[in-house]
Amino acid sequence: MVRKLLKQNIGLLALAMLVAMTAASEAACRNSKIEGARYVICTFDARDGIELFLRDDAGATLGQFSRVREQLTKRGRTLLFAMNAGMYHEDRSPVGLYVENGRELKRISTANGPGNFSMKPNGVFYVDGKTAGVLETKAFLRRKLSPTFATQSGPMLVIDGKLHPRFLADATSRNRRNGVGVKGRQVVFALADDPVTFHQFARVFRDVLKTPNALYLDGSICRLYATDINRDDFGFALGPIVAVSAPSQSKR
Repeated sequence: MVRKLLKQNIGLLALAMLVAMTAASEAACRNSKIEGARYVICTFDARDGIELFLRDDAGATLGQFSRVREQLTKRGRTLLFAMNAGMYHEDRSPVGLYVENGRELKRISTANGPGNFSMKPNGVFYVDGKTAGVLETKAFLRRKLSPTFATQSGPMLVIDGKLHPRFLADATSRNRRNGVGVKGRQVVFALADDPVTFHQFARVFRDVLKTPNALYLDGSICRLYATDINRDDFGFALGPIVAVSAPSQSKR
């Protein structure tokens, strides 16, 4: 009897450890420290149902993660992750290309101008069914893609394994920053909670996350929602928002 109970306890302990290991391996987001700066790194498969959100059915800008969560709840889904997803004007409309559910709501921009968006080359993050990618704007146009979701921002952080040519190793301009990189089917989002330079931030994608192409999304306004780490940032209304969700328990 003692041996039987011992075997059962060992079996239960092994099962508990397996469950814990599985849960840990499935955790999408993690806190990291890289070169003395705090980051949140979130990794998903392109097939995980990555979507972009801007407005509700009435045309009102969503702006907040809570409003995105409401939209998903109506569809029987639970919000797992969300992040601001590209630069926008004062009315929260996208500065560049924006595609949602296959509808192009804003055309791609190749115009020159001030600010980070126009620090050429800029680029596009896109999702299309089971695939995702980050492409420099001209390369995206040459490919003539028609993705389900797409957002244009800038500057590119990493271009075919090389840092943006205008990033300087000795730069002094530091800010909180967020971006996205793609490696195969892996989509990696990163947010720097401590101020970093563009050069530092880009090297995280190239050297640590190993994404051959990565795109800057924004700076001081960057925010994150991640159930894995119990985080739900709040602030002024955002423009485009990228989100990942799962079927609600009642729908499974």
